Amino acid sequence: MQKVAKFYKVSEQQFLTDWCNATGSSVSEAKAVYQKIRLPRRATVGSAGYDFFAPEAFSLIPHETILIPTGIRAEIADGWVLQLYPRSGLGFKYSLQMDNTVGIIDSDYFNAKNEGHIFIKMTNQNRQGKNLAVAAGEGFAQGIFLPFGITEDDDADGCREGGFGSTTK
Repeated sequence: MQKVAKFYKVSEQQFLTDWCNATGSSVSEAKAVYQKIRLPRRATVGSAGYDFFAPEAFSLIPHETILIPTGIRAEIADGWVLQLYPRSGLGFKYSLQMDNTVGIIDSDYFNAKNEGHIFIKMTNQNRQGKNLAVAAGEGFAQGIFLPFGITEDDDADGCREGGFGSTTK
C-alpha cells in the first residue's frame, strides 16, 4: 500500500477557537477536550477506513444534528483526497448521515487559514425513534484516502484560503 498522508492535531489555539464557537464551551473545558484528542487510526491491517474518534461524548435524538470540530488536520499528497463517512455500524443502526453526504478533504486544505481543521456535521436520520449515544474516544466517522484524476485541459490555478465553499468564491 502506498503511504499518502499524515494526520496531525491542529494547534491548541485553533481548536479552542473552533470548539468554543461550535459548542459554546468555556476555554478551560475546550482545553480538557483538546488534551484527549486521538489521531485517526485503522483498526485492522485490512481496514480501508481511518476511524475518527469523538473528542467528547455526544448524543443525538432522531433528526438532531451535531457539528464536531475534530481537532484533526491531514497532510495529503497531491492527487489524493480524504473522503469522510459515518462509521458503517452507526449508519446501519441509526441512519447516521453526513450532512454533506460525503465529506471531501482536499490536499490543499491542510494550508487553509484554519489550519485545515476537519469538522464533521452529522444527523441522526433514523425513523424508529432510536437515540444515538457516542462516548468520548469512540469511533464515529471514518476517512478513506482515494486517488483522483483531472481532465487533460485542466487549468486550475487558484489557491485555497478557507474551508466550506471557499473554492467557489
